[in-house]
Amino acid sequence: MTIAIFTGTLLLAIAIGAPIAYALIITGAALMWQQGLFDGQILAQNILNSVDSFAMIAVPLFILAGEVMNAGGLSRRIIALAKALVGHRRGGLGYVAIFAGVLLSSLSGSALADAASLSALLLPMMVAAGHDKARAGGLIASSSIIGPIIPPSIGFIVFGVATNLSISKLFLAGIAPGLMIAAALAATWFFVARREDVEAAPKATAGERLSAFIDSLWALMLPIIIVVGLRFGVVTPTEAAALAAAYSLFVALFVYRELKISDLPDLALRAGKVAAGVMFLVGAAAIPAWMITIADIPGQIVDMIGPFMDHPRLLVLVLMLVIIVVGTAMDLTPTILLLGPILVPVVVQAGVDPIYFGVLFMINGAIGLITPPVGTVLNVVCSVGGMKYEALLKGTWPFFLAQLLVLFLLVVFPELVTEPARWIAH
Repeated sequence: MTIAIFTGTLLLAIAIGAPIAYALIITGAALMWQQGLFDGQILAQNILNSVDSFAMIAVPLFILAGEVMNAGGLSRRIIALAKALVGHRRGGLGYVAIFAGVLLSSLSGSALADAASLSALLLPMMVAAGHDKARAGGLIASSSIIGPIIPPSIGFIVFGVATNLSISKLFLAGIAPGLMIAAALAATWFFVARREDVEAAPKATAGERLSAFIDSLWALMLPIIIVVGLRFGVVTPTEAAALAAAYSLFVALFVYRELKISDLPDLALRAGKVAAGVMFLVGAAAIPAWMITIADIPGQIVDMIGPFMDHPRLLVLVLMLVIIVVGTAMDLTPTILLLGPILVPVVVQAGVDPIYFGVLFMINGAIGLITPPVGTVLNVVCSVGGMKYEALLKGTWPFFLAQLLVLFLLVVFPELVTEPARWIAH
C-alpha cells in the first residue's frame, strides 16, 4: 500500500504538470498523511535542514566555477589544446570533442555546462569541415554527459548527500569508468567518421602544440589540484569546490584577463539561479526521502525482489533497467533524489558495494540526459546548435548504444570499477 501511494502520487503529480520539486513535496506529504505523521512544521523543517549542509555548499560553488570557466576563457583554451593534439586525424574534430569533453568534465562537473560550451565552439567547426550536423551534435551531446561521472561531479555530491555515502570515494571511483566511456565514444566515432568524406585539418606543429599547452596550463592545473587534494585528504569536496571557484576567478580575472570585475554580478546571478533550482530540488526531496525510511520502503522492495537478492549481478542489472526507464522521464538530479535513498539500502543488503553501485547509477542517470522524451542535454545542443530534436536524436544513437555497452560491461564485471578505484585510493 505504501509503495502504491508513493508511486501513484508522484506519477499523478507529474501527469498534471506539477514541477518535479513540487511533485516530490506532494508525494512526501501524502506519505506523511498515510503514516499519520502529517505536520506542516515537520515538512518545512525537513526542507530547510536538508539544504543546511556543509557538503551541499559544494553545489553552488562548483556551478559558479563552471560559469567562470566558460566566461573567462578556460573552457575555450581546453578545446584549443584538444584541437592542437588530435585535430589533424581523420575525423579529428570528433576526437577533439571527446578529448575536450573529458577535460571539461574535470573542470565543471556539469553536463549542461559542457554541452553548451562544446556546442557553441565545436559544432560550427565540425559542420564547416563537412561533418553531418546531426551526427556531430550527437557526439557532442554524448561527450558532454561524461561531466557527471568524472570528478568534480555535482551529481556525485547530490548522490552522496542523499544516500550518506562518501563523496570523495564516489569522485575517485568515477575516474576510470568516465575514461572508459570516452574510449567507447572514440571507437564508435572511428567507424562513423570513416563513412564521411571529410578532409583532415593540417597537423599542428610542435611549436603550436607547445603554445596551446602553455596557454591552457592554468586551466589544466585545476583538475589536478582537486583530484590530488581529495586523494590525499588535503581538502574535502566542499573545500575543493571553494578552491575551484577561487582558482577559476583568479585565472579568469588576472591571468587570462577575459573576465572583468563588472561581469561578476551577472555571472553570479546566472550561477545563483541554477544553484537555487538544484538546492530547491534537494530540499523538496528530503520529505519523501525521510518518509521512505520511516515507512521502510526499501524493506518492502527487498521482499518484492527477494529472488534477485542472492544474485547481485542480476539484481544490479534489474535496477539499472529501472533507472533507465525513470531517466527517460526525469532529469538527473530528481532521479538521484528519488531513487538513491530507496535503492542503496537494497543493494547494501544484497552485498553490493554501494560506491560501485553509485558509479553505475550516475552513468545510467547521465545517459538519461540524452534519452527521449526529456533528454536535457539534447535540448541544450538543439538550442545552441539550431537543429531539430528529432534529427539530433537520430545522430546520437550510435554513441548512446556504445555507452549502454560500457554500462553493461560494468554490471557484468564490477572489477572494472572497484579495482581502479582501490588503486587510485591507495
